[in-house]
Parts: sequence; structure tokens; C-alpha cells
Amino acid sequence: MTLAISERLGAIAAYCPTGARVADIGSDHALLAAYLLESGAASFVVAGEVNEGPFRAACRQLSPMVDKGRASVRKGDGLAVLNPGEVDVVCIAGMGGQLIVSILERGHAILADVQRLILQPNVGEELVRRWLLQNGWQLRSETILKEDQVLYEILVAEPGDPYKPYEEQERSVEELLRLGPILWRQKPTLLIEKWRREQEKSRKILRQVACSQRPETVERAREIKQELNWIDEVIRCLQTGKP
Repeated sequence: MTLAISERLGAIAAYCPTGARVADIGSDHALLAAYLLESGAASFVVAGEVNEGPFRAACRQLSPMVDKGRASVRKGDGLAVLNPGEVDVVCIAGMGGQLIVSILERGHAILADVQRLILQPNVGEELVRRWLLQNGWQLRSETILKEDQVLYEILVAEPGDPYKPYEEQERSVEELLRLGPILWRQKPTLLIEKWRREQEKSRKILRQVACSQRPETVERAREIKQELNWIDEVIRCLQTGKP
């Protein structure tokens, strides 16, 4: 029986081409790696983990596949655990966008042979999209899902024209980096929920700074009001399905 995994990990696994050689960077307990192998989605998996506890857990999880030569568990930082040309797909999931960008930036040499990136930042999706745009990776798919009341976005990219998903849209590139160019075209219901949550965060911050009259606080309040106006307009467009 195939290993049971969360909806989030299942959505990530669905983007792995059948038979691919996959690197799961920051593999935690290697549940995704194990699932990819047991389901037959991946032919070979490298599970990379920098922390000792999760590394040992990954070793236990993948031990039977390691013995069969279908998996390798490695302790190290980011893409440094990989050899050039060793994998076709790199998955990095369950960490902040800034950390994902740092991992990608330090791994340029390894990425030269990679055919697909599957990235799931917990926060900072805009940072990841910006890195992809600036480094020749074209967004092929974006998914937003909710699990245990938490919203997650999955970004899938391949080498190509990085500006293509941003073309022929009413929104600027800067806006689409925040919204997600493919998500904005599709306008899923969960995207409205995401921006309602962002709206509430901004309102809460505005209430906190509204009582102060310090010049820097007054300026901050003005910026937040501008942000709220933008979010209000975004939500209206999402609700009506208009650009």
C-alpha cells in the first residue's frame, strides 16, 4: 500500500513527471521522497537535509529504497548535496521564500541541468517569483490550496522565457509578482481568501499605528492605507472575474 501523505505533499508530488530523478531538498522526514518512490512517480530520489534529527528520520524512512539503489539520503546545505546532472527535478517545500531563494542562488551550477523546479514557500511567494523571473525560469503552473486552515502556494517552473506568464495581462509585472500571474488568470476562490487575510493583517497594523502622531508613524499609516486600497481593488476584481 502506498504511503499516505498530506494534501499539500500530494499536490507537490503530482507535478513530478513520471520516472523523473528527483531531489527533495529540506526533506524533513522524507515523506514526499518515499511517496514518490512507492507510487512509481520517481525512478530515483535524493533526500537532502541539513539538520541531524530529520536526516536520521529520512534515513530510516528511505532505508529499503536506499538498499535497492533507488534513493540516497544526504546531509548537507541545500543543493550542495547534489552532483551536476544527477536529477531532473528539484523540490523545495515547507520553508520561507527567502530561504528558498538563498538555496537556489547558491546552487546555480547544479540548476544548469535541472528541467523542473517545484517550489512551495510557506511565506514570501513574491520573492521566489522574482528570483525565477530574474534567472531564466518560466512559471508553468501555480496552485493555491488550503490544509488545516493554512493556505499554501505551489510554483512550478522550467527553463524558458520568464516573462511569458506576465504578458497580455492588465496588471503590471510588479503586481503579478505578488498575485501570481497564473493564479491571477485563473482567479481561484482561495485567492480571494488569501487577500482577505492580507487585508485583515493590514487593517490590524493600521489600528496599531493610528494612535501615534510621530512623523514616521504617520507616514507608515499612509502607506498602509494605500496598500489597503490596492487590496480592496484586487478583491473586487477577483470577485467579479475582471482584470
